[in-house]
Amino acid sequence: MTSPASITELLARCQNMAGLTLVDIASRLGVALPKNLRKEKGWSGQLIELWLGASAGSKPEQDFPQLGIELKSLPVDREGIPLESTYVCMAPLLYSQGETWQTSSVRNKLSRVLWIPILAERTIPLEQRMVGTAILWTPSAQQEAILRQDWEELMEIIAFGQVEQVTARHGVALQLRPKAANSRVRTKAYGKNGQLIDTLPRGFYLRREFTKQLLSYYF
Repeated sequence: MTSPASITELLARCQNMAGLTLVDIASRLGVALPKNLRKEKGWSGQLIELWLGASAGSKPEQDFPQLGIELKSLPVDREGIPLESTYVCMAPLLYSQGETWQTSSVRNKLSRVLWIPILAERTIPLEQRMVGTAILWTPSAQQEAILRQDWEELMEIIAFGQVEQVTARHGVALQLRPKAANSRVRTKAYGKNGQLIDTLPRGFYLRREFTKQLLSYYF
């Protein structure tokens, strides 16, 4: 599909998609079903991108740059509770000292998000996994303050060469976690003495508790 020309058109596409199963959407788009979702974990999100006409792909910009909107599919259980944390973007492990929250990729990605809940418990067969009602979300002042504080603290840890000391306990809403296809993938980062070290690439993730509160506000 072509990129939507307006927010109204984008939300209309969301409305037409709500209540459809992933198989329904794939059939209408002429997309083949994967044999194993474990090996193609991102398939559901890619299918939603195709239906809605997202254009960014893996680029660091927003999925709908002309509308200033990022797209995030969100796997949920039957109670509407998120099943996992949400990937935001890669973390810059080098040359990060001059970056500010205002210019950060995290703020750019989260400034306006179109959330697409997908009923996706592992016990639910693919043909029964259903797309829910979309949410167009802009962070409140309080939410942005929490995200900013987390981001600044994590970026300070990176800048001081302590990226390998970061754990899942760091951050109220935002986490820094390894983001790589396997443990053999390495990138450069600063060590504690300012030297370059080899480490796993890291990504910023929204905690499950954060997206759970977000959904409960709307639903």
